[in-house]
Amino acid sequence: MENSIKLFISYSWTNQDHETWVLNLAKELVENGVHVIIDKWDLKEGQDSYSFMEKMVSDTEIQKVLIISDKKYADKANGRDGGVGTETQIISAEVYKNRQQEKFVAAVVERDETGEAYLPVYYKSRIYIDFCEPENYADSFEKLLRWIYDKPLYKRPPIGKQPAFLNERDDIALGTSFLSKRVLLGLKEAKPYVNGAIEEYLVTLSTNIEALRIDCKPEEYDNKLIEKIEAFIPYRNEFIQICISVCQYSDDIKIDKFYHFFEKLIPYFKKHGTGSFYEHEFDVFKFIAYELFLYYIAILLKYEKFIDLDEFLDKQYMGSEDSYGYDVEGYLIFYNYLESLDYRNKRLNCRKLSLFADIIKERAKHLSIDFSDLMQADFVLFLRAEHLIHNDWRRWYPQTLIYSEYRRKPMEIFFRAQSKKYFEKMKCVIGFDDVQELKSFIEEYYTQKRDIPRWQHCSFSPKSLANSDNLCSKR
Repeated sequence: MENSIKLFISYSWTNQDHETWVLNLAKELVENGVHVIIDKWDLKEGQDSYSFMEKMVSDTEIQKVLIISDKKYADKANGRDGGVGTETQIISAEVYKNRQQEKFVAAVVERDETGEAYLPVYYKSRIYIDFCEPENYADSFEKLLRWIYDKPLYKRPPIGKQPAFLNERDDIALGTSFLSKRVLLGLKEAKPYVNGAIEEYLVTLSTNIEALRIDCKPEEYDNKLIEKIEAFIPYRNEFIQICISVCQYSDDIKIDKFYHFFEKLIPYFKKHGTGSFYEHEFDVFKFIAYELFLYYIAILLKYEKFIDLDEFLDKQYMGSEDSYGYDVEGYLIFYNYLESLDYRNKRLNCRKLSLFADIIKERAKHLSIDFSDLMQADFVLFLRAEHLIHNDWRRWYPQTLIYSEYRRKPMEIFFRAQSKKYFEKMKCVIGFDDVQELKSFIEEYYTQKRDIPRWQHCSFSPKSLANSDNLCSKR
């Protein structure tokens, strides 16, 4: 008991039941390691009661004072009546002297007819522990013990370090942080404003992405490109989380809103007649648009929004404008060659078969969508374009599949498509009417009717990734 916390209990002798309740509380505190001082145990015949009370309240050896407050205690304290009144004169002086006082706490055991706790006037503005409801006794007793031992339930976490990227590059401010939080809350709680909030977020992002524009000498562009796309990662992750939440919390996944968002990105990298002499001037926007598009497709595939994705991939986009109007193109418009990355690859002697793919892989550290999800999206976009988009001079070149050269396991949706039922559900996203049509199409890559994309000596196996030999093999 020598090292135990010493606690003095101040209470009123209201009636026998109340005194018994206080004594039982004192016993429980002792059982939990608290050195309780109470008049029933510590004030003996012949001792000076005033001196005892003064010592209990002001003595530094007494670390805690517990005030058991019922109607009679509050009345006596406010009227300075009897022993309670004497203690009140001492306690109130201590409380008023130090507004941050943590030595005293009131345990309320009675309320008035309006539900207000009976408390001494000097304690009215302070937080108390509520013992009024017997069924909540255990919770209240835990709060009391936590106060005595200075072990609060909720503790401030330690402050972490400032994110390193804040010091590594210039910040960009796109003004979407609050808007994204509003969208996420609206989706989770099915708020009526959520449609408008999503549109406001997407419009703001597509407008303020102008902040990524790079103005520098051509030979410095690739370094600036890396800095800008790194600074964009928090905004990319906001976008990913919103896309995921739309799939999780809404039956209507807002295909048209995202279609208009992506269409608004096109002018950033499809500008003609700007007077620029540098082909790579818009590479930062080409990269960002491609990455966001690939993540969006990956998310819709992961959440099996196949019908919606089929509708989305059928969309046509207004591209560059000339005197005759706008070019109209499908989703191939988001795959673009980045001259600045080829320049960087050679300048730094990286010897990468695809620096573009390396950067995408290195950045794929989102908790919900990993690199294999992006590879699957890339493969689906490749297959669909090969089958449905007949373009002799352009194709969807699946850069991420450079990492699948030695991969023999199929992509997830094609593995699941061993089930006939699942294949019927997912076939629309690749644009095939039946499994035999898909198998015949894939076989053409091996009869040299079609060429498989290559990166020097590296390539991938459409047959393995599409699980061609096992599709629809189960019910």
